[in-house]
Amino acid sequence: MEGKLLTGKKGIIFGALNDKSIAWQVALKAWQQGAELVLTNSPVAVRMGTISDLAAITGSKVIPADATKMDEIDRLISECMNHLGGKFDFILHSIGMSPNVRKEIPYEQTIYENMLRTFDISALSFHRILQTAYKYDAINEWGSVVALSYVAAQRTLTGYNDMGDAKALLESIARSFGYIYGRDRKVRINTISQSPTPTTAGSSIHGFDSLVDFSERMSPLGNATAEECADYCVVLFSDLTRKVTMQNLYHDGGFSSMGMSLKAIEQYKKSFEECD
Repeated sequence: MEGKLLTGKKGIIFGALNDKSIAWQVALKAWQQGAELVLTNSPVAVRMGTISDLAAITGSKVIPADATKMDEIDRLISECMNHLGGKFDFILHSIGMSPNVRKEIPYEQTIYENMLRTFDISALSFHRILQTAYKYDAINEWGSVVALSYVAAQRTLTGYNDMGDAKALLESIARSFGYIYGRDRKVRINTISQSPTPTTAGSSIHGFDSLVDFSERMSPLGNATAEECADYCVVLFSDLTRKVTMQNLYHDGGFSSMGMSLKAIEQYKKSFEECD
């Protein structure tokens, strides 16, 4: 163990696929800070990924569950409470996928069945988890729920497609449930708007490498890594942030506050010089 920030705390991590996943890094950091964990992902992701390796490292239990199915979320929360000996203290939601993005279908040619699937996986899954945890009163007082978002909820970024809409919905759910959960149970709910991060899912976005480079040039501190995001999540899980709730917290090196950086201007001018 490397610290004690989460000693005695227990939590569920949704979405770890492999060591490129932000959720994987969050699980490692939380465990290093003393937390006891349950890891979960869809049955397909559990079979395809290496979550069992993460479970072995952290001494965690893996419980597969499809976050788009209410009965499976219900079973998951029940099994987690049984395994952890009652209520737990934190949840990470790191789930997102868009069939339209994967198939490179332009936003103006959206296939609505795909869009509904995007919303179901990437945002409504968060509502299901919160609703079920609320029903079972599964989270301890002053517990913390964090979902991973992206600045495309506020700004249009080409190629991100209907995932931007899904992230906007995700953030709205955090605010709506944050009020209810804070009022009734003293549980806080926040989203983290993370820099573009080269995860397995993120790398499937058309032009992702250019997006990462652009963000790096624009951000005065540079892009935040998955490991740095994990540190931020741990702080939000801890008792140090008890009165932080219903917030979308930018963890992006300053990108969200920038208009044009010096590096971006220099690259912009260089492109014109090459054209001349």
